[in-house]
Amino acid sequence: MVTSYFLTSNLERALPESSGEFAGWVSALIILLLVATAVALVTRRLRIPYVVGLVLAGLAITQDALPASIRLDPDVILNLFLPILIFEAAINTDISRLRSTIKPIALLAGPGVVLAAAMTAALIQLGLGLPWITACAIGVILTITDTVSVIAAFREVSVPGRLATIVEGESLFNDGMALVLLGIITTIHLQGSFTVGQGVEQLMIAFVGGGALGWGLGYLCVGIFRQLDDALSHILLTVAVSLGTFQIGQLLGVSSAIAVVVTGLVIGNLGFRQASASTKVALTNFWEYAGFGVNTFIFLLVGIEVNPLLLLDALPSTLFVVVAYQLGRIFSIYPLLALLSRFDRPLPLRWQHVLIAGNVKGSLSMALALSLPFTLPERMQVITLVFSTVLVSLVGQGLSLPWLVKRLRLSKPSPTKQRIESLQLNLIASKAAQQELSELLQSGSLPKSLHEELFATYQAKIASSERELRDLYNVRGMVGQSGVDDQNPLDSLLRRLYLAEKGAVNQAIRKGLLSDELAQPYLTVLNEKLLSLKDD
Repeated sequence: MVTSYFLTSNLERALPESSGEFAGWVSALIILLLVATAVALVTRRLRIPYVVGLVLAGLAITQDALPASIRLDPDVILNLFLPILIFEAAINTDISRLRSTIKPIALLAGPGVVLAAAMTAALIQLGLGLPWITACAIGVILTITDTVSVIAAFREVSVPGRLATIVEGESLFNDGMALVLLGIITTIHLQGSFTVGQGVEQLMIAFVGGGALGWGLGYLCVGIFRQLDDALSHILLTVAVSLGTFQIGQLLGVSSAIAVVVTGLVIGNLGFRQASASTKVALTNFWEYAGFGVNTFIFLLVGIEVNPLLLLDALPSTLFVVVAYQLGRIFSIYPLLALLSRFDRPLPLRWQHVLIAGNVKGSLSMALALSLPFTLPERMQVITLVFSTVLVSLVGQGLSLPWLVKRLRLSKPSPTKQRIESLQLNLIASKAAQQELSELLQSGSLPKSLHEELFATYQAKIASSERELRDLYNVRGMVGQSGVDDQNPLDSLLRRLYLAEKGAVNQAIRKGLLSDELAQPYLTVLNEKLLSLKDD
């Protein structure tokens, strides 16, 4: 009893301090959520990007109004927020579309990042007189693009699907490239020397190792998917895999970002097929909410972290840095995509303009700036420059991007294509409902008579949509032959089929089922067919 009394007494004395701190943290969290809700309402009325509104709202919140623990912590962003954002984007990426755009994505996320970082670093070193190692760090940090702002602009205006895929795909992989390059720069700073061979070796280990790790964990997760039968277990598994993959990648010294990308692609394109329709909806909704919530807190904290007075003092240098990284982007985009036309479908010049204008900076750049070694020369100046540059970029480029996309008129809405997509929507939704009905019947949750009645209702809807869809494709085939209409709704379907053929043939070659000599002419014909298809 005496021991119990002393334990209770000690606990009561400790509770006020700890509970008060936790209560303050919860109160601040509630305030941020209410601010985010208000921002969502205001930005919808004013038709401005949501993330821009969050940053401006964050500027109005003083740092003294929040507990010291609520700050833009680089460890939290890199180890928690970044895996969530990457995984959410990866599971929603169609791997067949990604394969069709892999060449421009590889150019932009590989040589494009190196060229842009080198050009930006050179301009910053010459213009601001910073040490070379510091200028190189800034150059790499500012090659990362915030895709949230770009995709938000795409939702306001219709854009070709291939362009959207390139933007999303580049953002998936250029984060990993930038993280690896910044690691090399940090190693050079700490060790004092670094050879080209060591750099190439580190890049190969990071990307090949990250890809292999992601592939293995992704397929392991797909196997576990088959053993689970409820949505909550699937959600828990995907959360554990996304965060765990990132941590394992760091322990093994490979690219954690690439590992999470590959894991997400495997799970999103293979694992989701093993799940029921209701589970797919639950998973998609959960990860959409997780990505939205993470972006909300990140961009609010971006505004809170930036001191408006320091921003004004650093404005001349900030504007110079914005011009520098945009010039770096220009001198990487136009030459590389001109080279692309030699071995792949060329990208229209207007698309290239969007890739440059959409070079908006975001929270990851700020997190990387905060994670720089304390011994790096002019580290505080780097942090101030990056923070102010991100803010100017989010507000300036974020507000102007939707207007620019509209002005460029990247795609003209086709009534035929819209009708086809509407019919495809009916087919996808109805067949998913039929699949769920069959599972309910097998589990004994639904009487057979009710199952047959509901199944027949959906079947009638499917038959009607398929009949109209077939007629539209037949009419379009005749129009295409006459040369009256330039837009071909079959191109998207044919592209998926040709890519599926290529994947099957290449896999048969790797397994030794087909000789390379026999398969290459067939693959050449497939490549010619792919190049002949118009951009969707």
